Amino acid sequence: MSEHCEIDKERFGAFLARLRKERGLTQKELARRLFVSDKAVSKWERAQSLPDVALLLPLADCLGVSVTELLLGERTTRPQLPAEEVEALVGSALRLGGEEQAERRTDRRRWRLACVLCALAGTAETAALRLLGFPWAELSYTVLLVEGLCLVFALWLCFRVKERLPAYYDENRIGFYSDGVFRLNLPARLNNSNWPHVLKAMRLWLLGSMAAFPAVWGGLHALRPAWSALLDLPLVLGFCLGLFVPAVAAARKYE
Repeated sequence: MSEHCEIDKERFGAFLARLRKERGLTQKELARRLFVSDKAVSKWERAQSLPDVALLLPLADCLGVSVTELLLGERTTRPQLPAEEVEALVGSALRLGGEEQAERRTDRRRWRLACVLCALAGTAETAALRLLGFPWAELSYTVLLVEGLCLVFALWLCFRVKERLPAYYDENRIGFYSDGVFRLNLPARLNNSNWPHVLKAMRLWLLGSMAAFPAVWGGLHALRPAWSALLDLPLVLGFCLGLFVPAVAAARKYE
């Protein structure tokens, strides 16, 4: 069996970019012909991912090569590859696509585990504050409020939110996301290029807040009890509204 039976994503991406330019097509024009986003084409060319197997034939047609040449990442003068080599190439494309999906599932499980651990850490710290003598009335409108809000949004972001946006986000300037009762509005464009980074930024902030806020609040009250009444509102607002700072920064950086 030929050594070329394994798909080289770097070779594939470079070959795809060269063929596209030879045809005088922009990434957006090629994407429009395939009914995908230009961000998807960009990822293929930068070897970050491979197109879905169902797109290989229309992609090859658009670029004037055979599917085999496309997968090999080079033009070939052979009229036809042996059947076993073609099967190996297609199998490699399927396997690489499956590996990417498996990586996303593994990443999702890690975020879910982190969410549970941070929630337990926040609960333990809150219980410790109560044992140290802080009344429930004082904890309810500070620590419990922040912990509750962070937990609700963290559960949504780690267990429910979609990892990919619909294709029209890549084609239009949209700064909001809706999923059931949850609404996210940002002063920045959302698309499939920056969405994973936005999700990561929000998850890190929320999980960090759940694990850190009770300790930060308790430490400030223990060190500066006279300032406690003045610190509570800014601290609560800072942790709650601070979520949008890393989200907007990520959206604009990776737009």
